[in-house]
Amino acid sequence: MHSDQDRAPLWLRLLAYGGIGFLFLPIAVIIIYAFNAESAGYSFPPKGFTLSWFGAAFARNDVLQAIGLSLQLAALATVLAVLLGTLAAAAMYRRDFFGKNAITMMLILPIALPGIITGIALLSAFRLADIPSGFWTIAIGHATFCVVVIYNNVIARFRRMSYSLVEASQDLGADMFQTFRYVVLPQIATALLAGGMLAFALSFDEIIVTTFTAGNEVTLPIWMLNQLTRPRDVPITNVVAMTVMLITALPILGAYYLTRGTEDIAGSGK
Repeated sequence: MHSDQDRAPLWLRLLAYGGIGFLFLPIAVIIIYAFNAESAGYSFPPKGFTLSWFGAAFARNDVLQAIGLSLQLAALATVLAVLLGTLAAAAMYRRDFFGKNAITMMLILPIALPGIITGIALLSAFRLADIPSGFWTIAIGHATFCVVVIYNNVIARFRRMSYSLVEASQDLGADMFQTFRYVVLPQIATALLAGGMLAFALSFDEIIVTTFTAGNEVTLPIWMLNQLTRPRDVPITNVVAMTVMLITALPILGAYYLTRGTEDIAGSGK
């Protein structure tokens, strides 16, 4: 049990609660006005309660297409990030070689740099390679920063895993594939799942890098950005914004509970 001396002062707790309230107030406003019966934007107080805007939002083809595209991109970017991040972590965690620190820095840079820098760099690279902007350029762009999340989680889990397990598996006659499947994979499974959830959430609502790599594709965040010039669609935009928050919040919460208590595992948000 914690004594009163271990508790933070009242003024510090009030500041903390005030900061949390300030951060979550805009989210609460969006949720409230998604159920507002009046269509006139953000009139206060809300005029009644309705679910009609949900039906109107999900009956629109542009909304469904944007959601579908974002889900496909997030899934593909997550798969690419899991493959590349796991391979990079496996290659880096026990080997010391010239340039290792530089490679580690290069892996982390896409998520450490401002999104606009990453977006411009990707756009320049795609143009130099004469690759037209579209679905695959978005997926590659998202994978560049999603790899960091997977890499950090997996390499931290590798460092906590005793390598004697791998050696014992090989001494008993298992090949590398069997060792990975039956020994290594169970050890890193929760780190992979948590990293994949975070990567999916990061990719699904990414807007800055997507803007530079999308071409004519319209993902859900780009659709919402375009809605800012259409005040008559504010209720529908609120419904879609709430949907985005739910789709991104659930994987993040899942990743939190999967890695809770494993303080050595590093996850990262953009």
